[in-house]
Amino acid sequence: MTATTAYRPRRSVLYMPGSNERALEKAKTLPVDALILDLEDAVAPDAKEQARENACAAVRSGDYGRRELTIRVNGIGTQWHEDDLAAAAAAGPDAVVVPKVSSAAEVRQLVAALEAAGAPEHTKLWAMVETPVAMLHCEEIAAASERLTVLVMGTNDLAKELHAEHVPGRAPLLTGLGLCLLAARATGTVILDGVFNDVKDAEGFAAECLQGRQLGFDGKTLIHPGQVETCNATFAPSEAQVEEARGILAAWEQGAGAGVVTYNGRMIENLHVETAQRVLSTHEAIAGL
Repeated sequence: MTATTAYRPRRSVLYMPGSNERALEKAKTLPVDALILDLEDAVAPDAKEQARENACAAVRSGDYGRRELTIRVNGIGTQWHEDDLAAAAAAGPDAVVVPKVSSAAEVRQLVAALEAAGAPEHTKLWAMVETPVAMLHCEEIAAASERLTVLVMGTNDLAKELHAEHVPGRAPLLTGLGLCLLAARATGTVILDGVFNDVKDAEGFAAECLQGRQLGFDGKTLIHPGQVETCNATFAPSEAQVEEARGILAAWEQGAGAGVVTYNGRMIENLHVETAQRVLSTHEAIAGL
């Protein structure tokens, strides 16, 4: 099972093509919590090697401040995978992101490869879960190694594999999303929602961010800098939620030993206190940025 660690904000996690040097430069100024420097889908085959060099140089530069820096390598079985993994391990990002992870055995294979390539201890594994097989085995995937700290939903590939349509509310994907959320919470693993494809549909994006937060995701992966602000706001506790959390904790402390504690007419139990503490720790971590 993944070890529990201090909360780190991952509200907004932006994909940036490793082949686009201008985009990598712009990323240094964006208010994102994390970046995925992409060597996979966003990069043409003839640009793969240059993208790899650019991404590793970006990681080594130290120019990205408090942003969590990760590199998405090409998948297991592709002609670029082994070289990508070795180069990323040597660069030592916060994490290596691997697409289409479908089994616990693959997780163990990836962890062994990172260790063999000399990846530093701080370089974790983020596994993308994108297929029906991954949905059905997500708990085993999440529990396979303590080095795996984040699950990333690959909703576009999942929709393709399901022969499903992209519709508002994502009803065709909810079973898969729910299975992966259950797996993440059962194993103490962070989980990120998938991307929203239409960068011009601000209203649809805002609605999907809200849905993701309500379902329980820790944050969302993004494909455009214009999506960052809405995502950050949605996945942070609101002022009202922070105020309520403080009120619940104050009422709990004042009522210690009283047997029954109420706040605004509602009975307060341990579970409400734990939720309030999580809200405040999230708020404080975000404020600390």
